Amino acid sequence: MLHVEHLFFKIDFKKLLAISTFASMFPEYDIIVVGAGHAGCEAAAAAANLGSKVLLITMNMQTIAQMSCNPAMGGIAKGQIVREIDALGGYSGIVTDQSMIQFRMLNVSKGPAMWSPRAQSDRMLFAGKWREMLENTSNVDFYQDMVNGLVIKDGKVCGVKTGLGHDIKAKSVVLTNGTFLNGVIHIGEKNFGGGRAAEKAATGITEQLVSLGFESNRLKTGTPPRIDGRSLDYSKMEEQKGDDDIIGFSFLDIERLKPEQQKSCWITYTNDKVHDLLKSGFDKSPMYQGRIQGSGPRYCPSIEDKINRFAERDRHQLFVEPEGFNTVEIYVNGFSTSLAEDIQIQALRQVPGFENCRMFRPGYAIEYDYFPPTQLKFTLETKLIKNLFFAGQINGTTGYEEAACQGLMAGINAHQSAFEFEPFVLKRSEAYIGVLIDDLINKGTDEPYRMFTSRAEFRTLLRQDNADLRLTEKSYRIGLASQERMDKVILKREAVEKVKDILNTMSLEPEDANEMLESVHSSPLVSRQKTAQVLRRPNVGLTDMVKAIPKVKTALEGFDRFSIEQAEIQIKYDTYIEKEKELVAKMSQLEDLHIPDNFNYDKLVSLSNEARQKFTKIKPQTLGQASRISGVNPSDVQILMVYMGR
Repeated sequence: MLHVEHLFFKIDFKKLLAISTFASMFPEYDIIVVGAGHAGCEAAAAAANLGSKVLLITMNMQTIAQMSCNPAMGGIAKGQIVREIDALGGYSGIVTDQSMIQFRMLNVSKGPAMWSPRAQSDRMLFAGKWREMLENTSNVDFYQDMVNGLVIKDGKVCGVKTGLGHDIKAKSVVLTNGTFLNGVIHIGEKNFGGGRAAEKAATGITEQLVSLGFESNRLKTGTPPRIDGRSLDYSKMEEQKGDDDIIGFSFLDIERLKPEQQKSCWITYTNDKVHDLLKSGFDKSPMYQGRIQGSGPRYCPSIEDKINRFAERDRHQLFVEPEGFNTVEIYVNGFSTSLAEDIQIQALRQVPGFENCRMFRPGYAIEYDYFPPTQLKFTLETKLIKNLFFAGQINGTTGYEEAACQGLMAGINAHQSAFEFEPFVLKRSEAYIGVLIDDLINKGTDEPYRMFTSRAEFRTLLRQDNADLRLTEKSYRIGLASQERMDKVILKREAVEKVKDILNTMSLEPEDANEMLESVHSSPLVSRQKTAQVLRRPNVGLTDMVKAIPKVKTALEGFDRFSIEQAEIQIKYDTYIEKEKELVAKMSQLEDLHIPDNFNYDKLVSLSNEARQKFTKIKPQTLGQASRISGVNPSDVQILMVYMGR
């Protein structure tokens, strides 16, 4: 009888059991998403809903989808992004609608291209709803651990390494590390490692990626102090109520709060005394003493930066925002700071209504690693490592909405890449999401990037009201947007065309419309005119016509408000819309001219040195992309075009 010890090797049964247990604990995943902020949550949901088996790894399961800074979603251009996320089948719009405490449509005094929805959120309810939706999403697994490295073989990512010593396999990996990569928190002269207040920083990933040839740099952002709302005197502030009409973000039929249930925000102002006190702390400021090296957000500066850059102003607006229905905690929007705590509280107590304020926690600045996004493809896959995707602040952006849309696109494309499907890319002419990614890839950023309507040259086409008409069908084709969404889009499109047909064919007599026209200070009709033609007048709205003209009201009975609104916008702005469509068609000609992947720009001696360097680094795929790269002149594009023609 041959005994085990007589074999050439001995079997370690304990080790074998451990290997077996480990293997059963971590099967091979299709997608691993690192980080559970706004980008990570959208990435995990998108990949899972497309059919991938997803592992979402976070350092703290209690902070999934935490609103690290302001408790709000949307705003100028950002609201358009949230509606686009929803139209594509993402979750941010639904979660926001289910957790809002106040809703406002911004810029309604301007044209519809500028209308931007914004919601104040219940911070805890927002995070709770996100986690609930993820837990109810098939194919999403969760694990609490720090990812400190990647498993890479032959230029392709194969999984991640964790702080607890696990190697977990996956076909694609999405990094959404937020402000955690080697994060350092600054408060006055104090600084310590951290990715967020009371949470440790993440280490290892930057160092590994840099060793593989990636370029990294540092950015800075900040957050204001949180205040006990019971210590404030609201009688000294201006009340800011929500809208009477709550439209929300999701195109689905979401049950939202009623107008009377909304909580008010408040407005107050700094003054010279506040500014003088803040200046007294500059000698210990980490920003002015050079301890912070990273660039901060240009369009969301700290309060100390404001009083320095805008020295001529004797006051700055502060928005006093409640953090939820069931908390007294207040977010002081506009007072982001990294000054010492004693300076923060002294200065705040000079603000009207804050004379007796009590601080829950001080404001702080945070410095963190990011990777210039010119190192990415349009899919958000890295150029150096196949199947590795970056999304969110790791790409140099700031804001929940910018992060969430990147997460959505990275999650989609991580799935597409894992299963060798066609990539999913949105053009600048198709979505604000397309503008954002195109800007990042072609121009890069050396300061936190924030979306504005002015960044979108086709903003008349990219309105918040038509995001579903623009994007849902594209998402439906790849299997992400649901049948319910697609059915709603089809019904809406048909209804809009019917309303437009009614308005284009129905005529109004002077006696039908002149009383209404007089009330809005518009010239009276002298003869019969089509309803659509009357509607095109500057001061005339379809709502006014429905209320004042019985035949219009009767003709539009049975149509929902959104179809009527959409038809009105398309009729009133049809000239501008057609002009933008013509411009898109002209620009698309350059997008159809592809540049070979291995094109040698050094042989084009007529190119400027900067253009040659940028082309070699970014490797544009089309002449259209080449024309949008920062530092490239029209003459450089013409030279490239002539050569490609040859």
